[in-house]
Formats: sequence, structure tokens, C-alpha cells
Amino acid sequence: MQTRRTFLKSTAAAAGIGLWAPKLGRARRTTLDIGFQTWVVREELAQDFAGTLAKMAAMGYESLELCSPVGYQKYGFGHLAEFSASDLKGIITDAGLSCTSSHYTIVELREDLPARMAFAKAMGYTQMVLAHPGLGGDATLDDYKRVCEEMNAWGKITAGEGLQFVYHNHNFEFETLEGALIYDVLLAHLDPSVVKMQFQVWVVIAGYKAADYFRAHPGRFVSAHLSDWSGTAQEQVPVGAGVVDWSDFFEAGKQGGLQNVYVEMGPKTLPESAVYLASLRGQ
Repeated sequence: MQTRRTFLKSTAAAAGIGLWAPKLGRARRTTLDIGFQTWVVREELAQDFAGTLAKMAAMGYESLELCSPVGYQKYGFGHLAEFSASDLKGIITDAGLSCTSSHYTIVELREDLPARMAFAKAMGYTQMVLAHPGLGGDATLDDYKRVCEEMNAWGKITAGEGLQFVYHNHNFEFETLEGALIYDVLLAHLDPSVVKMQFQVWVVIAGYKAADYFRAHPGRFVSAHLSDWSGTAQEQVPVGAGVVDWSDFFEAGKQGGLQNVYVEMGPKTLPESAVYLASLRGQ
């Protein structure tokens, strides 16, 4: 029987599949849910949370990654704190979406990790993601190593509550500091048994491929933020319309340990990105 959710997915794919047909083969390249990061539609969510979620589901999205209402209060998520975890989860479910991951700031984790874990469990999360190390441009490698020690400690605590701790990178971790690539230092000092990684694909603009890291560090990457690059300046294009080899990405992602993927680009790229990701499921 066709549900509202499968109807929305099939109609969204039918509307745009012709745009991407030349890039596709018959192989099924991914079975992961098509997700989006709520940061990119935060203004719309602040105006109409339920309506925006329904709009995203109609595009073909199946899951979302939230931003903590406490930590992201000043960025447009504070109004979500008015809801109980049960009510918030219900709104997400009613839209035909799932949510198992959320971003957190380092400040809120330092101030009240138990409360953040309690909310995560009530929401049904399986992953808690540190969105930023809280360091400035004058940070040293020792500063990054100290944050790694904090994350390792938090990872042990969250693991005890059935929650996977995750670190999300930006482009600055792919800069050289004191003769070393910051991201490689993080990988060397984070305990892979309790801290996993969320890879931001946009570092392709700096010459780094997610697939290379997935293969070099199997099992360490539970999720990724998806974006694509035109190859010119800093121009983002819908997933599938740029330079990223998505077949290779998802093939390597199996080795890397990918469980979740979330599109994180401007709103104009979201519809076509969902169509392309749906097409990768193939027959």
C-alpha cells in the first residue's frame, strides 16, 4: 500500500529524474535515507516549523539533523525549546521525517552534558554531534589536543547512555598548523571507540575527498554533510551537478561506516539534490 511518504518520494523523483539520467547506471549506490541539515532552512523553520518540515518531505527528504534549541537559541532555534521532546518529536514524525542526530555547541556540553543527553534520549537520537571545537584562529595544536581529550571523555559518558558522540569538521581543520594538517591531528588524538566523525564534503574545494578519508579510516565516519562544487570559485551546485563523484563517495562510505547523510547547502539547491540522491537508489 502506498503511504503519503512513499507517494511524495515517488512523485518528487518522477518530476526530475530526467535531469540526471545521463549520470546514472543501474547499480544501487546507496540505501541511506535522504537527509537535510536544518541549519540551511533555519529562517523558514523559525517562521513555520511544521510547515517547513512538510515542504522538505514533499521534496523527497526522509530525515533531518536538528540543531540544539539551547545551544543554537540565537541562531533561530530557540523557539523549539518551547516544545517538550515528545511534542517536538511528534511534529517531526507527523511530517513523515525521522531525526536521530543533532548538533551541539561546545559551551552547552561543557555547562550541562547530562541535560543535553536526557533531551537527546527523549528525542530518540542515536548521535550527538559537536559542531565546532570553540577555538579561534590563534589556537595551537595543543589546544586542539585538549579539545580531543574533552571529546574522548564525553564520548565515554554518552556511550554509557547509548548515544554516539560525533565530531563535525569545517574547512579550517584542513589547514596546516605547526607543520601538520589539523584534521589528521584530530584523527590521531580522538578515540575511535567512542568518538566518530561527521565529514563535511565541502572540503572538496580545498582538494580533499571524503572517499579518500573513508577508505583510509574505515569505520570512523558515521555521517556526512553533502554539498557539491561547480569547480569555479566557491560556487555550490545541487548534489550531482558538480565535481564530486557520488558513486565513489557512497561506495567508500560503506567502508567508512556511513549511517546518515544530510544535504547542507542553500535552499535553492535542495529540491534537485533530493531528486539526484533518490536516483542513486537505482533498480
